[in-house]
Amino acid sequence: MRITGEPFGSVDGADVSRWTLQHGAVRVRVLTYGGIVQSVETPDRDGVPDDVVLGFPGLEGYLKHPEPYFGALVGRYANRIAGGAFTLDGTAYRLARNGGPNSLHGGERGFDKRVWDAQEVEGGVRLSRVSPDGEEGFPGRLEVSATYTLDDEGALRIAYRAETDAPTVVALTNHAYWSLGGGAHELRIAAGRYTPTDATGVPTGEFAEVAGTELDFRAGRPLAIPLDHNFVLDGGGPAAAAELYAPATGRTVTVETTEPGLQVYADRNIGGVALETQHFPDSPNRPEFPSTVLRPGDVYASATVFRFGTR
Repeated sequence: MRITGEPFGSVDGADVSRWTLQHGAVRVRVLTYGGIVQSVETPDRDGVPDDVVLGFPGLEGYLKHPEPYFGALVGRYANRIAGGAFTLDGTAYRLARNGGPNSLHGGERGFDKRVWDAQEVEGGVRLSRVSPDGEEGFPGRLEVSATYTLDDEGALRIAYRAETDAPTVVALTNHAYWSLGGGAHELRIAAGRYTPTDATGVPTGEFAEVAGTELDFRAGRPLAIPLDHNFVLDGGGPAAAAELYAPATGRTVTVETTEPGLQVYADRNIGGVALETQHFPDSPNRPEFPSTVLRPGDVYASATVFRFGTR
């Protein structure tokens, strides 16, 4: 295992660094700006390594093109909150409407646009920051961290942790776009249901069966794009949620997560596939969904593992 850090420019006077984690043939680069996974290099079935996530070679690219959220750590609330508003314990909160009529991925300047502190840990690097009370309209002072590590098999684990001093809502994810080479991908998802949405991408509250629809990926099938849906994962606790496979290169990425949902986003103009492990969109306004409320004295903890292989 090799772990190194290096300067990578600055944003608004704050220094940015890039951390490289390498174990065997797997090399991962993480930026302290936005918690961005800049690159993941893995070998194909012939042993030839290549980068399998989309991104930019320099910091300037991320600053000029923030909207795709390439590789970013997304929060304080990943995905959408309807109307940019929610009520918690009788108090109404207003958020930025930066995704049409809704709040999207934490607002206009979410976690993806902040410079994080970095600390080397066993197997990787821990990024941390304090999100002050009222940041982007969210209540509570939130102490949050994301720890990126490689295990003995070269799997990338991202572990999130947060604590608050006042009731708030929290939902974090990573927004890497996977592109395993050769263009076409096949996708398998361990989900028998999904959450249908309205025209703005907000769930209606229904849980619909994937059986008999183009969203049935349980047995694996070619991925047709565009696609932007939240799948209700079958597993509870750490479980294999999905596998992405590129027939041309033989590469696979298997996703394991503690989260209840997986947002799959694919756009032909981008060329990659985002596999966002998460709580469901608009959960603060949907009591029938798993809760995203975090209270003082409790700990938000979430983990997702990306395993790389070939076949």
